[in-house]
Amino acid sequence: MSDIEKIHGITPDLTRENVDRLLALFPDVATEITDPKTGRTERAVDFDALKERLGDVAEGNRERYQFTWPGKREAKRLTREPSAKTLRPVKERSKDWDTTRNLYIEGDNLDALKLLRENYAGKVKLIYIDPPYNTGNDFIYHDDFTKSANEIDNGEYNEFQDQLVANPQTNGRFHSDWCSMIYSRLSLAKDLLSSDGALFVSIDDNEESNLTKIMDEIFGAKNRIAIICHKSRASVSNDKIISPNHNFVLFYAKNSSILEEKRKSIGLDPILDNFTYDDNDGRGKYRLVPVDGPGGAKKGNPYYEFLGVHGYWRFSEQTMREKYENGLIVKSANSLYQKYYRSDAAKSRRTATTWWDDAGLTSSATTQLKKLMGGPSFDTPKPVELIQRMLQLITNDDKQAKILDFFSGSATTAEAVMKMNSMDGGNRQFIMVQLKEYIPQKNDAYLAGYRTICEIGEERIRRAGEKIKAEIEAENSQLTLNGTPKKVPDIGFRVLRVDDSNYEDRRKNVGTYSQDNLDFDVDITKSNRSDLDLLFEALPKFQLQYDAKIDTLSGGEFDGHTVYNVNDGQLLACFEPDIPESLIRALAAFRPRPSYVLVSERSLPDSAACTNFVEIFKQSADSVSGGTQIRII
Repeated sequence: MSDIEKIHGITPDLTRENVDRLLALFPDVATEITDPKTGRTERAVDFDALKERLGDVAEGNRERYQFTWPGKREAKRLTREPSAKTLRPVKERSKDWDTTRNLYIEGDNLDALKLLRENYAGKVKLIYIDPPYNTGNDFIYHDDFTKSANEIDNGEYNEFQDQLVANPQTNGRFHSDWCSMIYSRLSLAKDLLSSDGALFVSIDDNEESNLTKIMDEIFGAKNRIAIICHKSRASVSNDKIISPNHNFVLFYAKNSSILEEKRKSIGLDPILDNFTYDDNDGRGKYRLVPVDGPGGAKKGNPYYEFLGVHGYWRFSEQTMREKYENGLIVKSANSLYQKYYRSDAAKSRRTATTWWDDAGLTSSATTQLKKLMGGPSFDTPKPVELIQRMLQLITNDDKQAKILDFFSGSATTAEAVMKMNSMDGGNRQFIMVQLKEYIPQKNDAYLAGYRTICEIGEERIRRAGEKIKAEIEAENSQLTLNGTPKKVPDIGFRVLRVDDSNYEDRRKNVGTYSQDNLDFDVDITKSNRSDLDLLFEALPKFQLQYDAKIDTLSGGEFDGHTVYNVNDGQLLACFEPDIPESLIRALAAFRPRPSYVLVSERSLPDSAACTNFVEIFKQSADSVSGGTQIRII
């Protein structure tokens, strides 16, 4: 069994990660530098040695094609900078806390993405965002945060004013500020995508060209699948030379070659109309489709005579013969057709185009949301149909997929996910992230009782979920005895809030310590933080996701002490001070044997207590189940 290891809540330093990867490839370019302030020595890259290794490829003074702006370097630095934030559970605002897999995260999405990266990297199948369009009338994120969460809660400043800033076109860095804001977030979003994942971003022509260049740089131009035109408006604006009636949707893959390999499973649901023929042979209904090769010789279609008809055909003569013998080829007049059965069509995917004129209008979305919420609540929401189309394209073969939207707004994406699950029986999971943006007092939503955009989003999810549940229950009530009832999808969500770490100061000691040289700090847990707060800060360190199953154990062998059981014994956690030996023995005797046991520094106040803890677990270890790793936070 390994010795105790201390963990901390800071997200990884991406600069350090990149340096370590480079030195793993080229260990001979390593050098050491000493921080004059801390006296700490770290491995670094000798760039002169690296250039020597790479030759002419590393020469940096040549002209090259690139897209840049004032502030780009800072945006890159901000992406790599560690975050000392945490996600705190807010059970009182959650729905179905114990059973749901869905997440609603309140807070700055830059911090949220850094936190999610620890335990969701490579796990998200689809990301959709609808960021600020930078029209000169909206707000963009201001990434220079100097105020603490306590100051926010105490009302010492207005988060809406400090975290979202107006960006008028008179601003000298109008486009630069927007580019810096979106660059950092997209860089982190890429890490969250699975190898077969995809990202969709809505935008209008104010920043479409800049956004395309940024995404080409981050994802690679070869991974740009399409720039889609979404018809978002039906009426004509007479105050413009040409009425702008569409938005763009930029569609990128994490790896286009993997999507290409899966192309047959990617697309829209098939249209199953006009299957009118039926030979009553058990094959079902079909329709006739041409078998001629319209490309002719230019496309390499073979030319031959079949059933007395000469022409260029889609298939080779041998394939045509096999289809004919199987009863699939039909001659009508002087033309040949193939039977295309409805059952085969139902298994196929329909190829989408870049022109989406039937994916919902903004006006219709606004009307539908107003009806759902019982009044006006959010301006210009995205249509549910738009996001459902993306879900159809990408998640048809993965109905357990994780869907992320880190500019959640009114939470259209959450409703779309729940609707898709209700339609096909899927278990897709949504993760919404939204800044706690305050609503102006003259706004209709404020008059209706909402104070933040988050309150609107959460209420929309509740109402949309209950509406879906009621519709399914009504449909099931009409079933015959032999009918198969539809299941109600996951319509709950855990609310989490981005906040400062649960500890007053970062650990002086980070890393692995043996039981002989543990250097315990004083208890620095903030007084207003719960044990559940501490558990959620620790989850990413064990690669446990925020929707993990969490049971609270206290009775029986634990004699009233509170122990958290995560994922049926994968992790046991107890944060009580000075835990007694009886509790330690109960933890060691727990079966199935946990992979990890987590305690706080106040649980083991000195090295003697730590030694006793380790020895008890060593005595309980067996050759079959192996040892348990102990962690202190």
